[in-house]
Amino acid sequence: MDNGEPMMEHISALELILRRDRMIVLAGLTGVAALAWVYILYLARSMSAMDMGSMPMGMDMSTPQMVSWSTLDFVLTFMMWAVMMVAMMVPSAAPMILVFATVSRRQRAQHRPFVPTSVFLLGYITVWSGFAVAATVAQWGLHTVALLSPTMVSTSPVFGGALLIAAGVFQWSPLKHRCLTHCRGPLGFLMAEWREGTKGVFAMGLRHGMFCLGCCWALMTLLLVLGVMNLLWIAALAGFVLVEKVAPAGQWVSRVTGLLLVGWGAWMMVSGWG
Repeated sequence: MDNGEPMMEHISALELILRRDRMIVLAGLTGVAALAWVYILYLARSMSAMDMGSMPMGMDMSTPQMVSWSTLDFVLTFMMWAVMMVAMMVPSAAPMILVFATVSRRQRAQHRPFVPTSVFLLGYITVWSGFAVAATVAQWGLHTVALLSPTMVSTSPVFGGALLIAAGVFQWSPLKHRCLTHCRGPLGFLMAEWREGTKGVFAMGLRHGMFCLGCCWALMTLLLVLGVMNLLWIAALAGFVLVEKVAPAGQWVSRVTGLLLVGWGAWMMVSGWG
């Protein structure tokens, strides 16, 4: 009994450290997401307060055609998308990041190389920053051909309906299923993808970000239909992504939603043609 007491004390101390670390990491993730949401709210409020003659990012409210973008316009639009992706996706990545923090701390307790959890998060955010670049280019192109209004909403029911149908079909695709399975199994992902060192952990963050991107990219494109700065839809999509990843029936929620998106898109296209 005496020999077991030091071991029990060691385990209890480690569990306290793990609990403290999880709270610190969770507080950090909450802070990052909260700052991103504050920025989005600020942008939305600023845009709604602007008059028709002072729209930013190359937008001219007097015509559906967008004037030429400057480099600053492109950078500001990229920042908007990048921050929006952080606000929407970091909460859904929290379970994976918390599991990584726990495994990493256990390794540190065994005197193995330790890498801060922030490196994993940085790799994850890097992937979604790449998506933000692609979304910025897409927004610029859609404005150029007048398929996106100055208020960043689709102007074509046919285009909007096609995006909704494509996103709905993707919800049933093997790629969606595979990526969502990885996102829903943090421990399995870490066991299969674990790498040592700072570069290795960054690569793990990139890898998880790629699975997350493969799972959610089609849903993110719906902002081009629903409104890039529509706060209600931004929050709804962020909440849906979280449910997909953590709810027990997340896979079925994803597929049922796919059917609803296809139906919505078909209705929108028929209404547009009518």
